Amino acid sequence: MHEPAQPSTSDQLTRVLYGDNFLQEHGFWRRLLTTEPFRRSGGGTPDERLALSYHRLRILNDTLDSGARLAADPRALAALHEWLGPVDPALTTVAGIHYNLFLGSLLDHDPGTPRDLSDFLELRSIGTFLCTEVAHGNDAAAVETTATYDRERDGFVLHTPHAGAQKFMPNTSPAGGPKTGVVAARLLADGTDHGVFLFLAPLTDDLDALPGVRVRRLPARMGSPVDHCLTSFDRYFVPREALLAGEQGRIGEDGRFTSELANRRRRFLLSIGRVTPGKLSMSACAVGSARVTLAIAVRYAGHRLVSGSRGAQRVPVYAHRTHHGPLAGAMATVFAMSLLHRRALDRWESAPAPDRDEAERLVAVAKGWITWRAREVIVECRERCGAQGLLENNGMTELFTGIEGAITAEGDNLAVHAKAAAEMLFSVTVRDEDEEEGPGELDDPRFLGRLLAAVEDIWFDRARDRISAAPAGDPLGRWNAASGPALRGVEAYGYRQASEAYAQAATALPGGPARERLTELHRLFALQWVARNSGDLLAAGRLTAEQVSSLPDAVERLIATVARHAPALVKSFALPERLMSDWPIAGPGYADAYDDPEGSWHRHRRAGVGGRTVDFRRPVCGSKRRPLREKVAALGTRGVLLAYWGTTSVLSRWFEKSQVSVDESVRPRA
Repeated sequence: MHEPAQPSTSDQLTRVLYGDNFLQEHGFWRRLLTTEPFRRSGGGTPDERLALSYHRLRILNDTLDSGARLAADPRALAALHEWLGPVDPALTTVAGIHYNLFLGSLLDHDPGTPRDLSDFLELRSIGTFLCTEVAHGNDAAAVETTATYDRERDGFVLHTPHAGAQKFMPNTSPAGGPKTGVVAARLLADGTDHGVFLFLAPLTDDLDALPGVRVRRLPARMGSPVDHCLTSFDRYFVPREALLAGEQGRIGEDGRFTSELANRRRRFLLSIGRVTPGKLSMSACAVGSARVTLAIAVRYAGHRLVSGSRGAQRVPVYAHRTHHGPLAGAMATVFAMSLLHRRALDRWESAPAPDRDEAERLVAVAKGWITWRAREVIVECRERCGAQGLLENNGMTELFTGIEGAITAEGDNLAVHAKAAAEMLFSVTVRDEDEEEGPGELDDPRFLGRLLAAVEDIWFDRARDRISAAPAGDPLGRWNAASGPALRGVEAYGYRQASEAYAQAATALPGGPARERLTELHRLFALQWVARNSGDLLAAGRLTAEQVSSLPDAVERLIATVARHAPALVKSFALPERLMSDWPIAGPGYADAYDDPEGSWHRHRRAGVGGRTVDFRRPVCGSKRRPLREKVAALGTRGVLLAYWGTTSVLSRWFEKSQVSVDESVRPRA
């Protein structure tokens, strides 16, 4: 009996990047983006590209066995963003809003309430989410749109009291078809403000906003086109079933409001619970975009030839340390992003109730850390591709602007990290005893883990010292004093979590090349972060002066190793070749994208003596025009040499005596 073939190194690393259920979780989306309707389009106006994105949304919906099942599965939602984000950011945006924020909110709240979802499942109406306002973004709990309970009509009156309360950015225009929104509004009943809740409200038909709803397109946003709008309400009535009720509150049959939660902020956070899977989706989108950009840059670096040290020599630009060094660092970062994303997703899905807050904080920090790292990777890869990387047809500029949207979506990164910093500032982290050991070896993953934990502790200790030294009675002043180092502590927490995910993944691999590659990537990732903080670690006694001096050489050796394996590591991304072929510079024939059918190089006929033309495409060796290799074989070495010198002598004399006419289309201008 034959033993089953062992997975290849690339296959093992693919499972590291995507999880053990790669085919089940990712196979559908990976196949979908290679089908003809999802191939990269050849340009078009912003409105045409927007129409294409909504058309693709309908095709996507038709391929699903159930839109409700997708909305209820955070892993499937994340996979959608991970694969479709790099291909069509606008489609990914409207799909994420429809399935996660809109449909997911309907499914999460008061499932016992009878509500017909068929219009949304069959896309007769596209769902959108109206939370932030012109004057309220990260402080969305303070939104000012009102939903006043009307006892006589047993429903709610949505109203926008002033310009600052207009809903800001949702895709509420009739583009793509009728829209229905989930609207965050302040519930007013019996003269009492009960906090912010969600309400289901039809917004537009095929052509225009419904009476009582006003929709205006916002100025064009950088990047892929989405119909971002300002939306307001003028005493717009919706029935009692419009309230998305639950333990956060409901209106009873007697018209009275009741809630299981006394705190209005907690009511709001429960209402917008879909923001957490939204953060996971933004992380997934960033991971996918960085992965594709890095793959393009590595492949292009191997195809692009430049002059070598000798005049006639041509070498790939990737051969230069100045070129492959940043890409090797980006490779280590992209693996770290992927592993941290999976770690956050696993923790959030499996966390028991007592650990839920900590799991949600990891999701929030990971979203900020991953999207910021993705921006760094994409900018670096774009620069490594030179002017080619600036052209839209090579995809990088669209991915760069897309990542800017992810940094802001589902909570601005800085605000999200500031919230995490405030929570972590006063928490006490208990380290294992072995983490308090002195200096170890830089090639020991456990020692590197202790160093990354120490960086985190150093920054939070500084933040605590600053807040203690600040004058009492001024909460904002105390926070301002501590916020800088506290945010550095959150960044270090992200690095530590990513490093631990690296170590866990490497331990799970059997010994062999795959484990070696992952260990090399992990060490490069960790050592580059340690090098950035080496002064603090030296001062804290965590590193010796000799180790600090050896860090640059250790990093350089790892860069050389990772760079050597980078083309093979790109294969572990499992990006379909049909997908990669849609970006010209990802292939060896990238110059063909700029070919000119009318160019002079396609005219191989030049005028000869006496008006006779010579076609240089035709063989000229022998009267019967035998192929050159046959002629060489017949002449032998001596004959070839004699023929060569004789021919060159004849051609020299011929050019001296002849005047060759030049076609006007290729004549150099005076």
